[in-house]
Amino acid sequence: MSGTLGYVETQRVVLADEDDPLLLRGGGRLDHVEVAYETYGELAPARDNAVFVCHALTGTANAAGLHLGTKKRGWWDNMIGPGRPVDTDRFFVISPNILGGCSGTTGPLSTDPATGRIYGLDFPLLHMTDLVAVHRRLLRHLGVERLYAGIGGSLGGMQVLQWAIDDPAAIERAVLVAASSRLTAENIAFSAVAREAIMNDPDFVGGRYAEHGVFPWRGQKVARMMAHITYVSAQSLESKFGRARSSTGDAWTMESDYEVEHYLQHQGLTFLDRFDALSYLYLTRLLDYFDPFGDSGTDDALRAATTRFQVTSFDSDWRFATPQSQRLVAELERVGVPVDFAELSSPYGHDSFLLEPPGYHDRVRAFLDT
Repeated sequence: MSGTLGYVETQRVVLADEDDPLLLRGGGRLDHVEVAYETYGELAPARDNAVFVCHALTGTANAAGLHLGTKKRGWWDNMIGPGRPVDTDRFFVISPNILGGCSGTTGPLSTDPATGRIYGLDFPLLHMTDLVAVHRRLLRHLGVERLYAGIGGSLGGMQVLQWAIDDPAAIERAVLVAASSRLTAENIAFSAVAREAIMNDPDFVGGRYAEHGVFPWRGQKVARMMAHITYVSAQSLESKFGRARSSTGDAWTMESDYEVEHYLQHQGLTFLDRFDALSYLYLTRLLDYFDPFGDSGTDDALRAATTRFQVTSFDSDWRFATPQSQRLVAELERVGVPVDFAELSSPYGHDSFLLEPPGYHDRVRAFLDT
C-alpha cells in the first residue's frame, strides 16, 4: 500500500577541495564544492538498489517527505515513498541539489575561497557533465558503484542522459520524462528574455546584489511569470481561470484584474522566497548549450552503454514538446540503445512530470519493476 515519508532532513557534504578540485569541462575548476542531499529508504547489503533522482531547473534536494526545516512536502512526493513508483520500501533513493543551485549546493551565490567574496558572475559557466561529475562524487561518498536507476524530469532527465554518456556502465535503467537532448530556438528565446529581465533589473548590480543588500526581485518575478506560462497548457489555464475577473461591472484598470493575472503574480512573488537570480541565469544558460549528440564521443560511449532507457512525453507539453523527445529517442536508437517511448495524454503541460496524469506513474513503476 502506498504512503508518504515522514520528516526528512537535508544533509551536506564537501565533495571537492584544494587537494581534489572539481575540474570543469570548460577548463575551469572549483576548489570547494559542497552538496546538499537527501536519502530515503535503506541501501541493500549488496548495494544494488540505489535510485538517483535528478531535479529540474528550480528543484531542491527535498524530493520527498516532509522537510524538517521548511515543513513542506518534497517536490516529487507523489512519485517517491513507500509503495509509490519509486518505492522507498525497496529502493535506496538519493536526491541532491545540483551544482550551480541555491539550496545548499555550491553555486554562484557561494563564497569563492580564492577571494573571500561571493562568486557572482565570476562563477564559471557549467556543462551538464559538470553536474554529473558532482553526482558521481556523491555516489562514491555513499559507497554506491552502480545505480539501479537514474530518474529525472525536464533538466533532471537531461542529467540522467549525460550520465549514461559519461559513465556508460553506471546506470542500469534511465527514466527521462518531459526532457530534451537539444533545446529549440523557441526554448532558448524564452530563457534569453528571462535573463534579460533579471540582468537589467536596477538591483542586479552586475551580479553583486548580495553585497549591496538588495535583490533583483522585479526582474526575477517577471522571469518566473513568463516561464510559468510555458510550464502549463492553454487548456489548463482556460479551464482553471477562463476570463474570470476580480473586478465587477464596467470597471477597467491597469492593475491585475483577470484571475490568471493574479495567479501569475502569485507564482512570481512566491518564487522570490525560494530561488536565487544568479542560479537562474547559470542553469538556464546550461540548458541552452546542452547538445550531447553534437559531441564527437557520444555515439561510441552509448554503444558501450548497458543502460536501458524509458522516455516519456506529454501531448500538452509545448515547452519540451513530444518532437524533442522523439529526436532524443531517434538518436539513442541510431546507436543501438533500447528505448521504451510513449507520449501520454495530459491536460497539464510541461508540469505533467510533477503531477499524476493517467498512466504516468504506472508506466514508471512498470519500468522500474522490470
